Amino acid sequence: MLKQSLQQKLLQKLSPLQIQTIKLLELPVLELDQRIKKELEENPVLEEGAGSEGEEGKEVDVSLSNYYGDDSTPSYRLYSNVQHREPKKEFPGFSVKESFQQHLETQLGFRSLSDRHRELALFIIGSLDDDGYLRRDLESLADDIAFKLGIETTLQELEQILKIIQEFEPTGVGARDLRECLMLQLLAKEETPRVEISRLIIEEYFLEFSKKHYDKIRQGLQLSEAELKEAIDEIIKLNPRPGGNIDDSYDDRAQQVVPDFFLEVKDGNIQLSMPRFSIPELRVNKRYADMLMKSATHSARDAKEAVVFVKQKLDSAKWFIEAIRQRQSTLLNTMNAIIDFQHDFFMEGDEAKLRPMVLKNIAEKTGLDISTISRVVNSKYVQTHFGIYLLKYFFSEGMMNEQGEEVSTREIKKILIKGINAENKAKPLTDEELVKLLHDRGYKVARRTVAKYREQLNIPIARLRKEL
Repeated sequence: MLKQSLQQKLLQKLSPLQIQTIKLLELPVLELDQRIKKELEENPVLEEGAGSEGEEGKEVDVSLSNYYGDDSTPSYRLYSNVQHREPKKEFPGFSVKESFQQHLETQLGFRSLSDRHRELALFIIGSLDDDGYLRRDLESLADDIAFKLGIETTLQELEQILKIIQEFEPTGVGARDLRECLMLQLLAKEETPRVEISRLIIEEYFLEFSKKHYDKIRQGLQLSEAELKEAIDEIIKLNPRPGGNIDDSYDDRAQQVVPDFFLEVKDGNIQLSMPRFSIPELRVNKRYADMLMKSATHSARDAKEAVVFVKQKLDSAKWFIEAIRQRQSTLLNTMNAIIDFQHDFFMEGDEAKLRPMVLKNIAEKTGLDISTISRVVNSKYVQTHFGIYLLKYFFSEGMMNEQGEEVSTREIKKILIKGINAENKAKPLTDEELVKLLHDRGYKVARRTVAKYREQLNIPIARLRKEL
């Protein structure tokens, strides 16, 4: 027996304009420039250039009400003047190093390989992580290659290709674990007694080496203390993260960083500007708008398709122009709120004056969602008189010192780093001793908090920091 029932659901549906704005908000300046060029190429209704005299900012009423009845589409302004007539300039960006993957692909180009082996090599290079390791086993890699490339391969063939990649610079790349990474680097070195002992340690006593059980190594290989120290010194000079040598801070797409904001201090006042010259003026092509309005007065069947097409393109152009306008406004509001919150830091660039600040603080100041603030600060840069910073840099949690003042956890971490750098490496500071160090500086921090900060800084425990 069929039953009918009524259900009331609350659904949140994003409008095309909201979707467009969110997508544009995430883009850095260079990618936004490419996105605008793409939109100009694909939408004939959209064009670049200032409006003619008397037309700037004019709102064109484009409606199909005469053709279809009521038009539910809102009428947006069809001209976006985000440039203020500034001349087109070169991007004032700074370049970063060649990406890790590109660096390996360049070396691959110098190898004489068949098309099949080249394709397999490119797939393996693309599977390396940011540290330069191949973390996946060859069997699962072979399955992926069969599925994605349609190439049936064997573990022996992949091992052969991987050996070629492991000959590339930086030495150690393509290793499947730390032991293999260190061994690849030692094998590339000139054979000396010191290097030979280092290889034996990694090959036969890697577990003892990783746990710093040096007495077991010395007894097992019958080494003097001097020989062991020389070998250990040789090993710790090796690079455990070969991929980190190249473009450690940026992903493959970020080959040039262009600041989204420029901040200057003049006469004791902070002045903020945005590189508007990088974003062209956009407007709706008036010829298409006129064509639509004229077509709407006709009722001929053959005109209907053309009118629908132009209407869709006009809506798309309106949404894009408004999304650009909203993007600029959101960025400016967010940056002004950050400057207001971190005013003392921006005046001098002193890290000690960086106040604890989380996304919620800026969301409350701007009235924007936390997710919106997150999209802005994760991909935007500001150029100051003391350097270029990712906006995310200015955010950190806080804690109280003995005077009851709230200080940034960044300051606590800075003290930890200084203390660990200055410690006696033969007897490194334990977490309890680091707690005392912070207490002496006026910061009451629990041992588990110190351990958490140490891990966030990728600093190992005291036992693993010990040196001979």
